Amino acid sequence: MTSEELIKKVGRIELATRGAVNNLFAGEYHAAFKGRGMSFAEVREYQEGDDVRDIDWNVTARLNKPYIKVFEEERELTVMLMVDISGSLDFGTGRCIQRELVAELAATLAFSATRNKDKVGLVLFSDHIEKFIPPQKGRKHVLRLISELLEYQPTSRKTDIGESIVFLMKAMKRRCISFLISDFMDTKDFNDSLLLASKKHDVVALQVYDKRMAELPSVGLLKVCDAETGHEQYVDTSSKKVRDEHARWWQERINELDRMFNKSKVDYVRVCAEDDYVSALKTLFSKRVRFA
Repeated sequence: MTSEELIKKVGRIELATRGAVNNLFAGEYHAAFKGRGMSFAEVREYQEGDDVRDIDWNVTARLNKPYIKVFEEERELTVMLMVDISGSLDFGTGRCIQRELVAELAATLAFSATRNKDKVGLVLFSDHIEKFIPPQKGRKHVLRLISELLEYQPTSRKTDIGESIVFLMKAMKRRCISFLISDFMDTKDFNDSLLLASKKHDVVALQVYDKRMAELPSVGLLKVCDAETGHEQYVDTSSKKVRDEHARWWQERINELDRMFNKSKVDYVRVCAEDDYVSALKTLFSKRVRFA
């Protein structure tokens, strides 16, 4: 991709996501994520009715009077976009491949964060950390993130979600909002690392998928290739048994992810490449506000 082509593509994505940010997410994003963190503001003398758990024992001992720590709502949040760029994201049979959907989702979230004056960072991962861009503010920074999403060529086509989560915990010392965007086609178990990360950070999972991942079409003998391993084989899609087995495999995978996210108390949403991702994100944000 030439520099001119990249600039045009970044511009198209900014234009495509602007309506979503303006019309839907300015309010929903703010309500769903603002006020979730508390930061230390000051100490003051203890007053009747104050929570004893907030007593600052060091100051109390030094001044011989009980003092408490006063916290205030954090006005500025840090958002980390954890984006899967493994080979399986190159799959797509509809209006776009999954990688393009991922870029639009990430751009929408990044611009929503910027609208609320939050910092945004980016982690691109395959089976290792491909690239890390520390959080910063501003439109110029977001455009750089989108450029990386569109232009970066991964050095591996495989996936290790657990590795990306471990990196997040090491890289981000303070609590952040982490959007984990992936198709979650990972054979390795990342349940333990997700559970630990969700205790420190506000983790939100977005699963992208193509409708043909959920349901095989009946088109006869079909040559398929695993985008991450390169393994090829023929599948007889005219066989109802084959189609049913595939549908069963997909449902089992979905059920497994449901259990994992629920156990870790991670909010999540599935976004089909054929559907309107704006509606999916709006539903997610509204649910967070309702149960906040």
